[in-house]
Amino acid sequence: MSTTLNGKVAFINGGSRGIGAATARRLAQDGATVAIGYQSSEQAAHALAEEIRAAGGEAFAIHADATDAAALTQAIDSVAKRFGRLDILVNSAGVLRMGPVDQFSLDDFDQTVAVNVRSVFVAAKAAVAHMGDGGRIINIGSTNAQRVPFAGGAAYAMSKAALTGLVKGMARDLGPKGITVNNVSPGPVDTDMNPESGDFATALHGLMAIPRHGRADEIAGMVAYLAGPESAFVTGADLLIDGGFAA
Repeated sequence: MSTTLNGKVAFINGGSRGIGAATARRLAQDGATVAIGYQSSEQAAHALAEEIRAAGGEAFAIHADATDAAALTQAIDSVAKRFGRLDILVNSAGVLRMGPVDQFSLDDFDQTVAVNVRSVFVAAKAAVAHMGDGGRIINIGSTNAQRVPFAGGAAYAMSKAALTGLVKGMARDLGPKGITVNNVSPGPVDTDMNPESGDFATALHGLMAIPRHGRADEIAGMVAYLAGPESAFVTGADLLIDGGFAA
């Protein structure tokens, strides 16, 4: 167990699976108390919290619907009230809807924006009310914000590109308060959303300098850096961790 984040309280929006779950494990390992926000994966979220506690960390699961602004705000407020503080927000909730623009439904477009963009703004707005000097807001973006070398990814890429502008603007707003705001933008990562055994893996690896999927714990390591004291001078950044996908 590290002591880098001792005494810190973290809320992970979308923390029950994939990169969010790996981040929960890592931040708890570094000493933070971790609130694992989940929408539908209740069993997975509670199992993860138990796993972290069994390893000596502090974690609990809390329902937080990323598409419901009031519910998400209430969840964040309740965590801050319970501990008297909130230091770290990680926005990891995300959806991946693929399809050519002429066949892409407006419902899928709206869902993409609601989860990948709107919930990030809602969560950040709620978290900032409880953060002071040293606060950290970290979003999980995507290398596809910079490069989309395949068809069908327009809406997803747009949603992740939107986070770049949002982060730069929020960094200006919150810098005087001592709060940093950054994106971590992964390439292909071996999760249930994009498994290394998937149909597109070989094609994706052919586009990369390091021809493999990343591991969720590798992404969590960069999140942990941005959550910690050594990153105090990093804000408004979009940090690629993509095996050279966008190189």
